[in-house]
Amino acid sequence: MSEQKTVSFERPVLRGTLQVPGDKSISHRAVMLGSIATGKTTISGFLDGEDCLSTIDMFRKLGVSITREGTDVVVDSPGISAWQTPTETLDAGNSGTTARLMLGILSGSPVTSTMCGDQYLSKRPMKRVTGPLGLMGANITSDEHDDYLPLTVHGTKLAAIDYQMPVASAQVKSAVLLAGLQAEGETSVTEMVVSRDHTERMLNQFGAELTQEGKTIRIQGGQQLSGTDVVVPGDISSAAFFMVAAAMVEDSEVSFEKVGLNPTRTGILDVLKAMGVRLEQSQEQGFSGERYGTVKIMYSKLNAMEIGGELIPRLIDELPVLALLATQAKGRTIITDAEELRVKETDRIEAVATELRKLGADIETTPDGMIINGPTPLTGATLQSYGDHRLGMMAAIAGLITSGPVHIENPSCIAISYPQFFEDLSNLANG
Repeated sequence: MSEQKTVSFERPVLRGTLQVPGDKSISHRAVMLGSIATGKTTISGFLDGEDCLSTIDMFRKLGVSITREGTDVVVDSPGISAWQTPTETLDAGNSGTTARLMLGILSGSPVTSTMCGDQYLSKRPMKRVTGPLGLMGANITSDEHDDYLPLTVHGTKLAAIDYQMPVASAQVKSAVLLAGLQAEGETSVTEMVVSRDHTERMLNQFGAELTQEGKTIRIQGGQQLSGTDVVVPGDISSAAFFMVAAAMVEDSEVSFEKVGLNPTRTGILDVLKAMGVRLEQSQEQGFSGERYGTVKIMYSKLNAMEIGGELIPRLIDELPVLALLATQAKGRTIITDAEELRVKETDRIEAVATELRKLGADIETTPDGMIINGPTPLTGATLQSYGDHRLGMMAAIAGLITSGPVHIENPSCIAISYPQFFEDLSNLANG
């Protein structure tokens, strides 16, 4: 029998202040670059969710000393040239970021290693990364299918390339840049649409030099990184679920402190404003080149809108909960250019539509998005998480506005990015 969690509140009002866990993307990269670098890196605000712990485990198997006490992490590395060939398979768990960025890092490393993932990650395509890495001379093999994990990476000398990105993907961009750091010559990556830029910012923080002209980023191979201090802001993708909740639940008002406000990640705020949400924002320059600040969200009457184009890479992880928000907006919300959702932890386009329909939503899918008509009253139901943390959290937030309880199948996946999610939900809803 599968695990189940029930979300049921009678006339909830969300009030209070929330500091969400550390940014998942930044936490991954801090451990990765700290392990490539020589010397000691201290990380505060680290996300101690399952995905990021998979990243730590990998580098420990490569001989990097990593100690962790809650959200404080110390990485003490001899540098990538002194890594040890692992005696065990490197397990990325459920983390696509870990798997794809590690393919780039390991390709130019001095070790040979095999990487696997869980049942969900093993179905996610890797060719989008192994393709450009192959152009650089990477030696990546498989006993089964070269588009999926498990894959064996035979570290070798790499040559720089000029790569035109066929899709908007920070994971692919980062994998090529991290391989380029170890390649001979200057590697360039040109994006069609700008994606999140945490890797570029953090490479600078660790002492690497990059140049950017328009949508092209260049990195010279052979640069040495040095350990540094990294402060991780709150993850705006995690905060987005409670931001949407505050916008939908009558009389609610929630402030989010020290939340990351990187411009490549704040599409959620632009959409909330455009839909009529009352929002106040204070911003200050953060640490490690990342911006953070306080955002207050207040309950509002919502209007439908079209979400597409260059907005999509800036809110790709927030689209499931924005689809829920759209069910409460007046008019027709159209989401386009989001085909990337079909190769996430699950096919999020079909999964979101299927689960929201169980609640009574008027929603249809398209090849690259969804069309949602609202406002629609939602009823309780039993919803599947598909082992996808974003869908699990979307289901829980839906339980705040449904006429009956929402039962979530396999909710434990939420710990991938937000271990204390249900505790924060209860505190806000009862506060």
